[in-house]
Amino acid sequence: MKTLLKIFICLYVICLFSCKTETNSSISETTQVVVSNTSLDKVEPPHWWIGFKDQALQLLVKEDNIGSYTPEINYSGISIDKVHTAKSKNYLFIDLQIANNTKAGKFDIVFKKENGEEKTHTYELKDRVKASDEYFGFDSSDAIFLITPDRFANGDESNDIVQGLNETLIDRTHGYKRHGGDLRGIINHVDYIHDLGYTAIWPTPVLINDMYDGSYHGYAITDYYQVDPRFGTMDDYKELSFSLKEKGMSLIMDQVANHCGLEHWWMKDLPFDDWVNNQKNYEDNIDNWNWETNINSNHRRTTNQDFYASESDRSGNTDGWFVAAMPDLNQRNPFMAKYIIQNSIWWIETLDLGGIRQDTYPYPDKAFMADWAGAIMSEYPNFSIVGEEWSYNPLLVAYWQTGHPNKDGYESNLTSAMDFPMIKAIKEGLKEKESWDKGLVKMYEGLANDFIYTTPNDMMAFMDNHDKSRVFTEFGEDATLTKMAMGYMLSLPRITQVYYGTEILMDDTSNPGDHGLIRTDFPGGWKGDKVNAFTGEGLTEDQKSMQDFMKRILNYRKNSTAIHDGETIHFAPFMGTYILFRMLEDEVVAVIINKNEEPITLDLKRYSEIGLEGKKLKNIISDEEFTWNDSITLNEKGITILTTKL
Repeated sequence: MKTLLKIFICLYVICLFSCKTETNSSISETTQVVVSNTSLDKVEPPHWWIGFKDQALQLLVKEDNIGSYTPEINYSGISIDKVHTAKSKNYLFIDLQIANNTKAGKFDIVFKKENGEEKTHTYELKDRVKASDEYFGFDSSDAIFLITPDRFANGDESNDIVQGLNETLIDRTHGYKRHGGDLRGIINHVDYIHDLGYTAIWPTPVLINDMYDGSYHGYAITDYYQVDPRFGTMDDYKELSFSLKEKGMSLIMDQVANHCGLEHWWMKDLPFDDWVNNQKNYEDNIDNWNWETNINSNHRRTTNQDFYASESDRSGNTDGWFVAAMPDLNQRNPFMAKYIIQNSIWWIETLDLGGIRQDTYPYPDKAFMADWAGAIMSEYPNFSIVGEEWSYNPLLVAYWQTGHPNKDGYESNLTSAMDFPMIKAIKEGLKEKESWDKGLVKMYEGLANDFIYTTPNDMMAFMDNHDKSRVFTEFGEDATLTKMAMGYMLSLPRITQVYYGTEILMDDTSNPGDHGLIRTDFPGGWKGDKVNAFTGEGLTEDQKSMQDFMKRILNYRKNSTAIHDGETIHFAPFMGTYILFRMLEDEVVAVIINKNEEPITLDLKRYSEIGLEGKKLKNIISDEEFTWNDSITLNEKGITILTTKL
């Protein structure tokens, strides 16, 4: 018997090493060549990967007088397809082809001049960490925590002020100055966010905004490949993604294809005459540049769908600058278009992203946006992108979702859009006095509008964000109405997004709509804060109640297949109440909205088609059990969420 055991062990060890050898042989080997380890001013993307479906790569090269040089590459599997010069002699654009058998490794790009002068830049192709179809985006099972990093938590005080940047000031008393929040602050509180019940984090942009003032928000990017050192390092950004993955969560990146910041490095030496829109106007007025000399966008976003829109109105929306400090990128320039697409792919690979949120979606050239989203979704078929269309008209929002039968034939390739119409429906439904066409019927009919969306459950619902008044302020600082809105929204067939601080009733009531106030510091994120929402110290009873309410709903939602994928049935509002059901197999979730100030008893026979007669349900907020029989008494205004999962 012992002999047989020894033979078995030997065979197992041989098999183990054989399998290991076979596995290792499938991993791409790195090609080692002698390189100079030198670099030019800029070569972007700064590195790339092998193994993409699209094996083409375009390099932007920025270096003094590089346009008079000819590039050469001597590396197996890499060939130069075409070299493009620009109007500025300080740029080259190099089209590369990467063969299927190319190995990862470093190589020199040698730039030669006719007089014999040479410059070199060492470039690297890396192995990909995982295959394209292993990058998964967000879906209706996700609840996303939106953060303005500068205002969430200061985890590293050493990077508050970075000498050499244009803005070197911290002032927490000023709504539009930097406050010191950073990536380390988010990393330090991943457990808090996870325990609340969220499955993903969306920070507003953390790429460098080397502007003179007012760019704490991150949307005036001055280098698309550099993390703002006041937020941390590239390693910090990667650590955040890794920390989330360890918790079963994901990182969503906020990207901006429409505009950059005025202090972007290329604005000092534009490669072409049409790199940004209305470029001549900018160059003619560069010495007196302000909001008056700027050609602003007319913000007529409906021109994207309007059959009757004039060309001047269309171009006024697309080509006008968002503000004078944010140059409008011209995506019709093919080099700019390629640059933006490659940049998005670079960040997906670098951070192992779980999705992209694209800012100001209806402002860039819409043909380009379809190409951009199409390129990403072609490479990453299980990925997700959500676009911001700030419109309360569901017809306009639906236009942007992939698969929508648009009469102009436009296919966006965009998986999700922000559900602004639902915000309006919920706000009006809860605030208006009940009548035939006002009050809860707005929520009922708002959800009925789902017929217009290709896939309603891929829409992203929310009640507030970094640009809109806080939901607590919107409801007149009524905590009960706020809970009703959030509970209903989190139960819908939607991807859901919640802004940081909603769980503690943060507000902007003293000046509604003021961005600096909307993006108030999260209490407890800074040393010396008297109130600490992470620990609960100093919170009011209402704040603690809201925090517990959100935690219970979000954690139930996290494991509720009925809310993720279930059927939705709702009943027309009746006597100041509105009931919605989510159902899948043996799980039924009943969401009861009650606007009555006095006790009311509802006849449950009206809802008999749901099949709950005689069944026990549990209140997911109070844990109380209830048997669904003939009636239910609602003692006060509020929301009741019942589940058959006991």
